[in-house]
Amino acid sequence: MYYQILLINNIYFLFIRNTFLDMTINNPIFIFAVITVIWFIPGILVRRLKEKKELNKKKETQAAAIQKLYPKSKD
Repeated sequence: MYYQILLINNIYFLFIRNTFLDMTINNPIFIFAVITVIWFIPGILVRRLKEKKELNKKKETQAAAIQKLYPKSKD
C-alpha cells in the first residue's frame, strides 16, 4: 500500500517536472526573455554607477571653481 502511494507520488512529480520544463526551459520565448534580462541588467547597473560617478565629479569640479572665485579672506 505504501509502495503504491509512493509510486503514484513519484509519477505525479515526474509529470509536474515535465510540464514545468515544457513551460520554461523548452519555451523559446521564455529563454529569450531570460537571456535578454541577463544581458541588459548589468549594463543598466554599470550605466547608473557611471552617471553617479560623473555627477559627483562634476559637483567637485564646480565646488573647486567656486572656491577659486571666492577665496577666503585673511583676517
